[in-house]
Amino acid sequence: MSSYRIQGATGDWEVVIGLEVHAQISSQAKLFSDSSTEFGAEPNTQVSLVDAAMPGMLPVPNAECIRQAVRTGMAIEAEINKYSRFDRKNYFYADLPQGYQISQLYHPIVGEGQLLIEADEKSGIPEDKVIGIERIHVEQDAGKLMHDQHPTMSYVDLNRCGVALMEIVSKPDMTSPAEAGAYVRKLRSILRYVGSCDGNMEQGSMRADVNVSVRKVGDPELGTRTETKNVNSVRFVMQVIEYEANRQVDLLESGGSVDQETRLFDVATGTTRTMRSKEDAHDYRYFPDPDLLPVNLEDDFLADCRASLPELPDAKRIRYEQDLGLTPYNARELTAEVETFARFETLLNETASALGKGEAKVATQVANWALSVAPGVIKSLGDEAQVEHATAARQAAILKMQDAGEISGGQAKEIFEIVLKTGREPDEIADTEGLKQVSDTGAIEAAIDAILANNADKVEQYRGGKDKLFGFFVGQTMKAMQGKANPAVVNQILKDKLG
Repeated sequence: MSSYRIQGATGDWEVVIGLEVHAQISSQAKLFSDSSTEFGAEPNTQVSLVDAAMPGMLPVPNAECIRQAVRTGMAIEAEINKYSRFDRKNYFYADLPQGYQISQLYHPIVGEGQLLIEADEKSGIPEDKVIGIERIHVEQDAGKLMHDQHPTMSYVDLNRCGVALMEIVSKPDMTSPAEAGAYVRKLRSILRYVGSCDGNMEQGSMRADVNVSVRKVGDPELGTRTETKNVNSVRFVMQVIEYEANRQVDLLESGGSVDQETRLFDVATGTTRTMRSKEDAHDYRYFPDPDLLPVNLEDDFLADCRASLPELPDAKRIRYEQDLGLTPYNARELTAEVETFARFETLLNETASALGKGEAKVATQVANWALSVAPGVIKSLGDEAQVEHATAARQAAILKMQDAGEISGGQAKEIFEIVLKTGREPDEIADTEGLKQVSDTGAIEAAIDAILANNADKVEQYRGGKDKLFGFFVGQTMKAMQGKANPAVVNQILKDKLG
């Protein structure tokens, strides 16, 4: 259980959180028209007669949008409803030309599912936790009002109007900002794995409505909740919860009550403010859309959807641990995002081929490079780093030299820096820049003989039991060899000579 608590004057309070995530479905056309969904087009250039609600225009469902919603449901182990239906949600707003939104209330396409968030002590999640998902329904997005184009008027851009959304509704199972943040990150990762949404929250293709209520610890009754709309980053989701929970506790402890309402998040101040009173379903006068037939899914269609699913994050993480021998931390970090695991697997394959070893034999070396060494070098170079130079083949060449003992860890970093700046090949850099370890036993032995002769007193002390002096001899040897001696060879020769 989460230990997140709010200490009030009258006792401890806990927070109850549910999220409604709106994810834009990856499709080239909108949900009920053939208008483009490309982001960043000039205002009102991607609007069909259907989107503009011209009289007599009838919607036609986009089969790809249905397919992507079903695949998403399967990825979260949810029940897929063979029968679903579209409803009209009636309300008036300037960016909704029809005067209603086509959504699914009574018969959604996806039923109950679940999502696992992993333990993370640093973030305040002490153990793995399963978050229930109530449903996924498909609906059309509204347009966008722009209030900064004219001093006295608001403009409307209908490019987004009619774009297909999945609304993914969680159960109120989260009890801390950390859990909510982990849930959104994991859900975004799954959507990207599946390819049903790009998850770009900064572009609005994924955003969350955050439902928050508080209650005294141990109270079985849920408190009155507020809903903060259209929160577009994981950090902001966590800030909304923190602020709302404390605001509600302060209200209740001062003798007030929490209003069931819709609120907006102010990014500049980190606070929420009232938008409107919260409506219930009956306020929208839902009824089945008379222009659309029910959706009936066939077994062959469902089988094709399931067969198209990739290996998902949890399965990949377990395979990395069990088959590749990676630590739970490395496995979790490498599988968190599609781009991360794709880079890792490409580099792993390239390195295994270069070394002539099985992937399990080199996985830990490649994982440490991919998660720690390479990002550290790239970050240190800043704008100087030309990441496109860091091909898998070049990185594998560096790892091959390191594995063979030809270069040290420090030299591997130096070579990678030069690769990033210039695009030169690692082997050529190592040869021409003098960045190779010396493994010539004769040269190393000569250096060690000189050091032992010049430090006879310390040799006697070492042989008398002062084992820590071994590090002194190693350091002196490396200094004499200008840091280029192979440490393994140095250690072995010193052991032999010191007895």
